[in-house]
Formats: sequence, C-alpha cells, structure tokens
Amino acid sequence: MIRRDFVKNTLASAGAMLAGTSSIVSAADQPAGSSPMAKNKFKLMYAPHFGMFENSAGKDLIDQLKFMADQGFTAIEDNGMMGRPVDVQEKIGKELDRLGMKMGVFVVDKGGNSQNSLAAGKQEYIDIFLNGCKRAVEVGKRVNAKWMTVVPGDFERNLPIGIQTGHVIDALRRGADILAPHNMTMVLEPLSDTPNLFLRTSDQTYEICRGVNSPACKILFDIYHMQKNEGHIIPHINWCWSEIGYFQIGDNPGRKEPTTGEINYKNIFKHVYQKAKAENKEFIFGMEHGNSRPGKEGEEALLKAYIESDSFQV
Repeated sequence: MIRRDFVKNTLASAGAMLAGTSSIVSAADQPAGSSPMAKNKFKLMYAPHFGMFENSAGKDLIDQLKFMADQGFTAIEDNGMMGRPVDVQEKIGKELDRLGMKMGVFVVDKGGNSQNSLAAGKQEYIDIFLNGCKRAVEVGKRVNAKWMTVVPGDFERNLPIGIQTGHVIDALRRGADILAPHNMTMVLEPLSDTPNLFLRTSDQTYEICRGVNSPACKILFDIYHMQKNEGHIIPHINWCWSEIGYFQIGDNPGRKEPTTGEINYKNIFKHVYQKAKAENKEFIFGMEHGNSRPGKEGEEALLKAYIESDSFQV
C-alpha cells in the first residue's frame, strides 16, 4: 500500500477494537480522562490512528481519543496531521494532554517523496524539504509531538549510490538542525511499497542516521515493511538499536493486525520490552495497518489480537 493511499484511507476508514478480555467499553461507560480505569493495561505504548475505532466511537476525533484512552491505549499517531486545520490540531493537542496520551508520528508534508527526492541533491527539493520541517515544528508544538516521519523519496538512478547517499545525509543534517532545538526528531522510514524508493532496509537507514549524527534523526522501524524487505526482524532490531526511535506495526501478508499473518509479534514485543526496560527506554508502536474484518466485529478482533500479543511473560 502506497503511503499516500494509506494516509487517505486511515483518515476516512473505520478501525479496530475489542475491549476487555472480550467486550468493548464505550467512552460513555467510564468518566472522561479515566486512563487509570482503562479496560486493558498494555505493557507497551500502542498507538492507534483516527478512524480505527470509528464504528465504536463515532466520527468525532475527540470522541475517538476518549474511546482509545478508555480501552487502555496511551498514544496515537496521525500521518495526516499536517493537513488538518490549525484549530483542529490545537483541539487534539489539548485533549491528548487531558487524557495523558502521547502523540506519535505524523508525516512531514512533502518531506521527501517520489516527486521530491532528496537523493537528487537538487536545491529546489532541499528547500521544499526544509520548509516542511519548519512547518512541522509549528504543528508539533500544537499537538506536543516529538516524532515526525520523513521518507527521502526515490532513487536518482543517473547518480552513483554513494553520491545519492551523501545528498540524503546533507539534506537530513539541515532538517535535523531545524528540529533539534525544539526537541523534535525526524524518523526515517525504509519502505517496501516500490523498489524505486531510495530507503529500503534498516541497515541502510542506520548508516544514514550515523552519517547525520544528530539526536533529531533516527530510524522508524516499521516491522511490516522490514519483514517484506529483509526479514530476520529481531537481529535487525538489535543491530540498529542505538538509532531506532520509533516502531510501527502491521502483519504480513495483508498489513493487518498482529496474529493475522506470519510475524510472531508476541516474541518481538517481549524482546523490545525487555531490551528497552534494561536501558530505561520507551518506544511508541504505531498501529499503521488496517483491520482484517469490517465493522465493530473487526474492531473487536483487532483489540483481541493486541491483548493476545501483549500477553507475553516478563
């Protein structure tokens, strides 16, 4: 699924949720902002997106946030946040603060895509990217966000790969200089959507982050994409650990909730939980996937899958 299509679909679609060990808890059943009374106590910070619980919570974004908190989710992500009106961003930010939820990633608008490849080294593309970073800072302040997704775009196939890599590093350094003073971090996402994309593997992204050498540039390790492109998930997480800032989730094949495909998410979650706890780190796990079934039934199946996958022993 191409990212622009996923953003479009997630802003408009319904999503996922099964509460309690088997029944959904509506936002009306518990007091607003009642995270301590949430139905589920997850070990990790799983972050749904807007539309994921629309069948259970309704279309209103604030009602969806309350519903997520009532079910035990402590974070959200919203790829399309930069496209929302300023007053909506501010309203979301205030509600997240009231609920004690963290804001996960949003996508830096034109932060690098097929029409704006940072690998090309063209000044007009760099300017578009840097302008996107500057605007992302203002959006981040409204919603109290630390993380924002950047995809460097396609290969520039008339240039040697080392030159392309140098161009990407140079542009990202300048973007990191914009974000770092605000304690914000771009997370670079290697993708599997098309072989034309420059950033494809976790070790390549690790190399680039080391080259940028800034706390404002880290890896977004999307387990779905990395299963498709390289497999060997836990060793790659270990190898790239020092540069990983954020995780995303989706089973393969199908890009649906955990337990619907081949990835052993329970083991992966346990591994990251134990490794992070030993180093006093904390990660958000963005639920960037669809539902395997439609309607409320699909929402129930999705939450059941997260309850099961989070039930690892520690």
